[in-house]
Amino acid sequence: MSCDDFLKDFLRSYNQSKLGSGKFKKPTSDPSLSPGEIMSISVYYHLSGYKCFQYYYTQIVLKDLKTYFPKLVSYERFVSLMPRVMPLLLVHLNYYRTGKQTGIYYADSKKLPVCDNRRINQHKVFTGYANRGKSSTGWFYGFKVFIAVNQYGQLMKCAFTKASKADNNLDWMLTFFDGFIGKMFTDKGFLSSKGFEKLYAKGLKLITGIRANMKNKLIDFHEKLLHKKRGMIEAVNDILMTVCDIDHTRHRSPMNFFVNLFSGLVAYTFFDKVPSIFSKKFNP
Repeated sequence: MSCDDFLKDFLRSYNQSKLGSGKFKKPTSDPSLSPGEIMSISVYYHLSGYKCFQYYYTQIVLKDLKTYFPKLVSYERFVSLMPRVMPLLLVHLNYYRTGKQTGIYYADSKKLPVCDNRRINQHKVFTGYANRGKSSTGWFYGFKVFIAVNQYGQLMKCAFTKASKADNNLDWMLTFFDGFIGKMFTDKGFLSSKGFEKLYAKGLKLITGIRANMKNKLIDFHEKLLHKKRGMIEAVNDILMTVCDIDHTRHRSPMNFFVNLFSGLVAYTFFDKVPSIFSKKFNP
């Protein structure tokens, strides 16, 4: 489903619901670009291969894509319009671009630093939003993104938290894994005996590795083979960080950071070929 089709469907559903006044409120100043066009341009950036949004917009959108978007605005105006589509991108991602329920899932978290560690004390853009956290590669300042995919590499769910949120935080695990039924394969960071019990009671079996100081546990042979394929989600993370470029430290606005994050995740769902437990390499 394209961004324009999603927007029409979403507004139709919203206006027919009992939320609010029954009508989707328009902004005080109506821009020449529609929300669907803003979403399309933002998502296509992550599929274009360009790493600088300003260059992409001025050299590609304003020139090569002019016929597709006849009412284009300047780069500065477009950047000011991007925060308006942040909620729409989030809805589009979590309700229209998710994969199919299969009963076999893989989950992982990835750090999203917003500045170099040497500039943490001087960084002001994300004051009150981000904080310090620690990953397997050391301390950082920013956020975490949690993703869950099925065995075909299709994105099932994504969410972000502050950097200090532990993967095995009980309340967070119950929130993030809510709605999944089947088997969820994760790394050792999600180890939690209480979390396992509560999720298992809801129909989800959490299967993780064990730490060096833990006793070995018996595990079903089929589940052991599936857990060995957990590297697939690492490949998904690598694509999100490098190809879709959701991880960089040049943001000057928290809202545009979220637009970049959500549009990059949406862009991933448009790849025809993605990593899966059945393939050895990614070839978009």
